[in-house]
Amino acid sequence: MKTRILPVLLLAGFTHTAAAQTAGRACADLAALAVPTGAVTLAEAVAAGQFTAPGAPPAQAANPLPAFCRVAATLKPSSDSDINIEVWLPAANWNGKLQAVGNGAFNGNVPYGAMMAALRRGYAAAGTDTGHVGGGAAWALGHPEKVVDFGWRAVHEMTVAAKAIVAAHYASGPRFSYWNGCSAGGRQAMKAAQRFPDDFDGIIAGAPGLDWTGRAAQANRVAKVLSSSEPARLLERERRILHGAAVGACDALDGVKDGLIENPARCSFDPGVVACRASSGTDCLTPAQVETARLIYSSAKNPKTSREIAGLLPGSELGWTDLGWSESARATGIDQFKYIVFGDPAWTLPRFDFETDIVGADEVDRDTINALNANLKPFFDSGGKLIQYHGWSDPQISPANSVQYYNRVTQTLGGASRVHDSYRLFMAPGMGHCGGGEGPNTFDMVTALEQWVEQGKAPDRIPASHSTGSKVDRTRPLCPYPQTAVYTGSGSIDAAENFECRAP
Repeated sequence: MKTRILPVLLLAGFTHTAAAQTAGRACADLAALAVPTGAVTLAEAVAAGQFTAPGAPPAQAANPLPAFCRVAATLKPSSDSDINIEVWLPAANWNGKLQAVGNGAFNGNVPYGAMMAALRRGYAAAGTDTGHVGGGAAWALGHPEKVVDFGWRAVHEMTVAAKAIVAAHYASGPRFSYWNGCSAGGRQAMKAAQRFPDDFDGIIAGAPGLDWTGRAAQANRVAKVLSSSEPARLLERERRILHGAAVGACDALDGVKDGLIENPARCSFDPGVVACRASSGTDCLTPAQVETARLIYSSAKNPKTSREIAGLLPGSELGWTDLGWSESARATGIDQFKYIVFGDPAWTLPRFDFETDIVGADEVDRDTINALNANLKPFFDSGGKLIQYHGWSDPQISPANSVQYYNRVTQTLGGASRVHDSYRLFMAPGMGHCGGGEGPNTFDMVTALEQWVEQGKAPDRIPASHSTGSKVDRTRPLCPYPQTAVYTGSGSIDAAENFECRAP
């Protein structure tokens, strides 16, 4: 079970932590530590400023890390598993907590950048390559156990091992354990909450790819049409025209014209408004291009289960590509069907048939990679807190997926009032995939989660900002869904203090 410490004891916890850092095993001695399902392969002390992640940009090297103990291990929970993990342990000023961090797409690499961020905040940090090396999904061909590792097992086994390593080094396990991930890392977050309710005290799930097979099918559905019909493609010029029209139609629905669509799900934008009225034009879309836009916005259904699979939403157009969804979504979609659904490296996109292939994809998955289980009661009953966030302009993973999942959880558990003390969803207007975009896209979910878990202070609004260059030019509160930020009627529309969170 999770370890709970009342807020009044937190100061005592920090004092104990400082003493414990010299009471456990020395860093080098961790090489001989027995870890569940595997073995330690590296245990070395890293001096301050002496670690640079492989392939790291110069900016990382310019912001050196504090001294830490770097531990690597290989875990083998099945005969075909080869899960690499790393656990970084601060040499001083450990905050007494563990933060495990997530991955992206099918990437098989330890997420060093996210681990660096956690270490700089005083956390013991943990990350995994999810059981394979490199990008794409060719590793899955003929390796069903590796698919399970990628789907959920690698994160759980890493977490168990990381807690053991932390306890051995500091002579005390973490007071609180957190997960922080976006995209595939958000999907991992949801799998952890759904399958292992006692692994984490608090979870941050950003733009979660929880409908993994659905997103893959939607990206393929659009790409198949556009790969064979060049005149139907929306190039950058047409995407900008469409985006301007979408914002123009939906911007003011929230009562303030600020260049952002506060909630595109409430917008009934029809791309036909920018259709060319003559045989040609320069600021319009051809009939074929209008149909492409409608296709990208449209949702589809699994014909066997009637599960709705969301399309992208108005406001996301600047992140589209010539072949529809983002390049990452398209590549992940093709690999999902080639290597996991059909197990056929010769499979190509022209063979894709949505009506039959989405059914097959869901049946093959069987809750391995998809994170659609809406029963979070065990996680909530264990005291866990979940913060989910998503950019309304995300062009990779439809933000409608997050709203759908939130609504399914509230319906499953008896209404929003039953989950509000444990689970909150924050939708960010104008934000792209895990960041970027025209809206406020910089915020601190970690502090919000810490305050909720450790002090019982639930996040009623989270400050967010947008910058151009290095200058902050807009602030805005993110509100717990279904609330939205509403302008109070006076003061700058670029200042968060002039907005309040209100229910629809």
